Amino acid sequence: MEKQNILFNLDDTLAYCNRYFNQVIGNYTDIMTGWFPSLTKKEIRQKQLELDIEAISVHGLDSERFPESFVRAYRYFCDQTGKEKKQDEMDYVKELGFKVFEIPVEPIPYMNETLQELKDAGHELYLHTGGDEANQRRKISQLELTIFFENRVFITEHKDTTALSDILKTIHADPDVTWMVGNSIRTDIVPALELNINAIHIPAEIEWKYNEVDINVEPKSAFYQIDSLQEVPDIINQHIQ
Repeated sequence: MEKQNILFNLDDTLAYCNRYFNQVIGNYTDIMTGWFPSLTKKEIRQKQLELDIEAISVHGLDSERFPESFVRAYRYFCDQTGKEKKQDEMDYVKELGFKVFEIPVEPIPYMNETLQELKDAGHELYLHTGGDEANQRRKISQLELTIFFENRVFITEHKDTTALSDILKTIHADPDVTWMVGNSIRTDIVPALELNINAIHIPAEIEWKYNEVDINVEPKSAFYQIDSLQEVPDIINQHIQ
């Protein structure tokens, strides 16, 4: 069997992520509706999401961005309603935002079995994840992923086609035997298709609005959309054969 280079995304591909963010956002909206009785939870959620996504162009996927979106939304609604801005309340919601990075990470079903099967088949596994170094290393450590990826880990705050291109150059990847596996259309699948490598899309349990974009690239290599991480080894094996 010809050895393949297989790059995996981490958040919501190998381990749950958005469920924790939604949990903390829910806590945030509960607090905010107490301070701003005229607002609905939907209004608060929409503004926080808008400000969070808006900041990605500047800050990328750095962890600081998410808690800061709580503070920015608080300030916005203070301006809209005439409520006095209070430093202790801003500090409180910022601290709440950071709590998402303290929640122990949980693997997607069949994570270990899938990675072990691919490793045993002789494939080279890489991790290509977006975020800041400290938080992503925390997850990698908790999930014990170095067993499968060793030092073949790439962490970038701006996860896009340029970042993926740099990785492919670093590992001297042959596009014909290189794969990107991920849940994000924006940061995993579109960059892979633009660079003419093989791609496998596994929709997330809960998808972040930022990741929801159209695929406007005509695939020139293999492109699969599957339901479960568990299917990846069979898909790659069938493709090789």
